[in-house]
Amino acid sequence: MDELDDRLTPVEYSKLQWRCRRGLLENDLFIQRYLDQYGSAMTVREARAMYALMDLSDNDLLDLLLRRKEAEAPLDTPDVLKLLERMRTPLPQ
Repeated sequence: MDELDDRLTPVEYSKLQWRCRRGLLENDLFIQRYLDQYGSAMTVREARAMYALMDLSDNDLLDLLLRRKEAEAPLDTPDVLKLLERMRTPLPQ
């Protein structure tokens, strides 16, 4: 197993949660829904993809989450694209 597939430690996850705080409520809703569903099992690989998204401005992130635009280099990696797809997908009722 690759170290990137290791789960985050509680401290790493806490730091990620803090970094995911955004200025737009809409982004927070997407992010919190994702973290509620998948956060406890997040891997280092997924966290790196999340950190890459968190480096975007709020408006650019929202455009990606709402599919108003698609990820471009350097964000168009398999890990970021997978994360975006999971964040965009509504939870089953």
